[in-house]
Amino acid sequence: MGKLTVETCEIEGLRTIIPALYGDRRGYFMETYNYNDFREIGIDGVFVQDNQSSSTRGVLRGLHFQIKYPQDKLVRVVKGEVFDVAVDLREGSKTYGKWHGVRLSAENKKQFYIPRGFAHGFYVLSETAEFAYKCTDFYHANDEGGLIWNDTDIAIDWPLLKDVPLTLSDKDTRWGSFREYNEAHSRMGN
Repeated sequence: MGKLTVETCEIEGLRTIIPALYGDRRGYFMETYNYNDFREIGIDGVFVQDNQSSSTRGVLRGLHFQIKYPQDKLVRVVKGEVFDVAVDLREGSKTYGKWHGVRLSAENKKQFYIPRGFAHGFYVLSETAEFAYKCTDFYHANDEGGLIWNDTDIAIDWPLLKDVPLTLSDKDTRWGSFREYNEAHSRMGN
């Protein structure tokens, strides 16, 4: 062990992971993922899909989740900086409806582990950001759910940049509230 530094928070299951960095005059090397090391810290899901996106300053993506095919995610930034957020949607969790955010950047090399049962989103703080993430299930376009990014009940403290227009996708402007999510979830008997 010792290859990974793990930071926890008040929401069980969420972890910020900092890989060991080996540097010299040439630059640096780090393992961003090694199944055996992650299994030692209690993360033993099998990642089946890697994704990468590029966004510009002021872009906010989220809050997204898969409904019938939930995914564990291991997210990181390979260029730039984002404020990354997970919202606990696990039924029966003592932190249900609570959020946690972490700054991820190419400089700090932090990774954020988000287990299934969370909504996820991020806001771009740098001029551009390249965001990479591993998932434990495949993306199913017809299975996507979401919450509106500025829901007043969740009350995420996004570090919105002054004088930078917020950029959202059309679908991210139409997600429902946390209250609507709870009402729909209750009607389905979950």
